[in-house]
Amino acid sequence: MLPGDGIGPEVTAAGTKMLAAVAARSGHNFTFSAQLIGGAAIDATGEPLPQDTIDSCRESDAVILGAVGGPRWSDPNAATRPEQGILALRAALQVFANIRPVQIFPELADASPLKNELLEGVDLVVIRELTGGIYFGEKNRDAHSASDLCIYHDYEVERIVRFAARLAAERSGKLCSVDKANVLESSRLWRDVTVKLMADEFPDIELEHMLVDAAAMHLIRRPADFDVIVTENMFGDILTDEASMLAGSMGMLPSASLGDSGPGLYEPIHGSAPDIAGQGIANPCGMLASIAMLLRHSLKLEEEAHAVEQAIQTVICDGARTADIATGGVTPLNTEQMTDRIVAALPA
Repeated sequence: MLPGDGIGPEVTAAGTKMLAAVAARSGHNFTFSAQLIGGAAIDATGEPLPQDTIDSCRESDAVILGAVGGPRWSDPNAATRPEQGILALRAALQVFANIRPVQIFPELADASPLKNELLEGVDLVVIRELTGGIYFGEKNRDAHSASDLCIYHDYEVERIVRFAARLAAERSGKLCSVDKANVLESSRLWRDVTVKLMADEFPDIELEHMLVDAAAMHLIRRPADFDVIVTENMFGDILTDEASMLAGSMGMLPSASLGDSGPGLYEPIHGSAPDIAGQGIANPCGMLASIAMLLRHSLKLEEEAHAVEQAIQTVICDGARTADIATGGVTPLNTEQMTDRIVAALPA
């Protein structure tokens, strides 16, 4: 458990409560270990990801992350920043595939800035490459210029596209690869490798290429047309935050980061939200849905994962809302109340 900063500890507590409830109902025994990351780790140790945290994560079956960052560590020129802890953790765990599902609860359609008719049938997954690209490339700066190197190797593209194609084969058989091949050499490599791999290994999958600027537009214009999207690190970071607005709030959406082996990393896609930290009003649904992904992918407990997702849906359908998704004069629940409602809705 890596609570981190801001609302991270609040939603991580909700995740722990859900896992404890699942264990009690299903006869499992989960053992938790809390460790430092982000700004909290900088304050305590001077590092955003201490070695003790890395060691504990590697020894675990799964890792739950709250959020990192906040005003105390917001200087972009600082040598040590909370976000460095997340990047280093992804690299240490070798989790290269980030899964971000976007499903729409009809009951929350009014919370989305999009018209209701655009949200009908939206059920998509973004697969984001997580350990390559511009975030990890060489960085240089002098008094008058700066550069960030975006580099991808063919094997990095192959493994993330293969991961996404396997998921597409389980769904509608459609895969949209997003790049910027009209401008970037790294994207031209991405497209060439994708075309060859799909032809060799997944000839039955319908492959579409889309430039990232067009993808950003069509996610708003016709989101229901997408099924599985695969893209590189920075494009995926941006597009998934955009896609979160389809669901009405970033607080609703989970994510899982997986590799070929080792523990998976699970976190809601929202940030540390320092403006509401400590108020107890954060939406726990993204974290609880991330717990469902943990049960499914790391612990292979599909029935329990489905039960958690069913409980979230039941409570939302019954009208329970936190402040970020409350509309029409509905009195919002706080984090603990919403968590308790969802835990109580777990099937026996």
